[in-house]
Amino acid sequence: MLRTHTCAELNAADTGKEVILCGWVAKRRDHGKLIFIDLRDRYGVTQVTFMPKEAGESYAKAQGLRCEFVIKVSGMVNKRPVNTINAKLVTGEIEVLARDVEILNPSLTPPFEIEDELDISEDMRLKYRYLDLRRKKVFNNFILRGNLYKIIRAFLDKERFIECETPLLTKSTPEGARDYLVPSRFNPGQFYALPQSPQLFKQILMVAGIERYYQIAKCFRDEDLRADRQPEFTQADLEMSFVDEEDIYSLVENIMQLIFKELKGVEIKIPFKRLTFEDSKKKYNTDKPDLRKELNTEFAFCWVVDFPLFQYNKEEKRWESEHHPFTSPAYEDLGLLEKSPEKVKSRSYDLILNGTELGSGSIRIHDQKIQERIFKIIGINTDDTKKRFGFLLEAFLYGAPPHGGFAFGIDRLLAILAGEESIREVIAFPKTSAGICPLTNAPSDVDEKQLQELGLEIKRRKT
Repeated sequence: MLRTHTCAELNAADTGKEVILCGWVAKRRDHGKLIFIDLRDRYGVTQVTFMPKEAGESYAKAQGLRCEFVIKVSGMVNKRPVNTINAKLVTGEIEVLARDVEILNPSLTPPFEIEDELDISEDMRLKYRYLDLRRKKVFNNFILRGNLYKIIRAFLDKERFIECETPLLTKSTPEGARDYLVPSRFNPGQFYALPQSPQLFKQILMVAGIERYYQIAKCFRDEDLRADRQPEFTQADLEMSFVDEEDIYSLVENIMQLIFKELKGVEIKIPFKRLTFEDSKKKYNTDKPDLRKELNTEFAFCWVVDFPLFQYNKEEKRWESEHHPFTSPAYEDLGLLEKSPEKVKSRSYDLILNGTELGSGSIRIHDQKIQERIFKIIGINTDDTKKRFGFLLEAFLYGAPPHGGFAFGIDRLLAILAGEESIREVIAFPKTSAGICPLTNAPSDVDEKQLQELGLEIKRRKT
């Protein structure tokens, strides 16, 4: 290691100790015969003091240090005089009297100060995201993100779930939003799709006997963006065999209770309030009610259940799935499927937190015949069914267990936990509302040679 300690470790008990610190110059103050440097790393800040006699040749180097230079400092820990103690820092009782300094890398003058409170455009912040992430407020969101992952994994491991990855290059299937397509060089004219969710694969894992699957999954949807949407996002994805809705409600409520206790110190009351879709729309005029005033738990959870299985598309004059076509209808409504589809309830459920849809799930269809009926009602003919979903329907013929699942948005949950208005604040390298990455300038043109290899030709839109 280049250093002996981090910039948050030293205190008065280390007085007289020889240490080596590494980090970024956060501030530099030249008081004539004394130069003070606030040295910052991911853990905290330590004051480094350069005096002409003790620092020797390094004193001259210190005069040339500027903000965001990366340096290595060797020196002795010194207890500060009482009247100079900085109570705001965990290292505020001490300073390091520098004997040597090495510039590991200089820095240009940053386009903005590395301070928590900034009056600067989001485009500028995202263009220089590597600088933005050095700000404590932003950086803490990613400590929070890492801690959330630890809690989820530990909880689900205890509940005997198996973490299992599913493909990112898969088949284009209609699940709601538009797919992002990836051309295949080896199969000209054919495309992979990036998954909107691991839906089909996790159901096949249930057929395979995994029984309890989870994944911190990347998902991709080509849809209009807003504060709580990104073209690529992360969800905690769960699927279980031999369960009903009550099993899933209980599991999700327990994990949410643990998350808020560990990360916010808040005791969430369970079970959560339940509302039918119909009652929620009548009383609150939305299926995403914000119940904070009514429930008095800063964090107000509720389930919205008994959604209709279908919704009618007036433009295309056909029925569509309210959630997705793999959602099971209520068994008591099976006789209504073809004759009164508008009356069929689904076995689906949404988890709402403070007026935001945090996650959703359903008991799935595991019977091939029922699945084929659903496809027919939403206008997917037999040939298309076989072409798009043949692999799933074939799997159902080999002993598919009853199963259901749930997925909640990691980014949306983190934004609420962190008190942020936009999920972009909890994603390391997000896209703007226009779907652009200011850091890399993606999306971008590609070489004509690459297009030729893929058998593609770009036709520019007329302006």
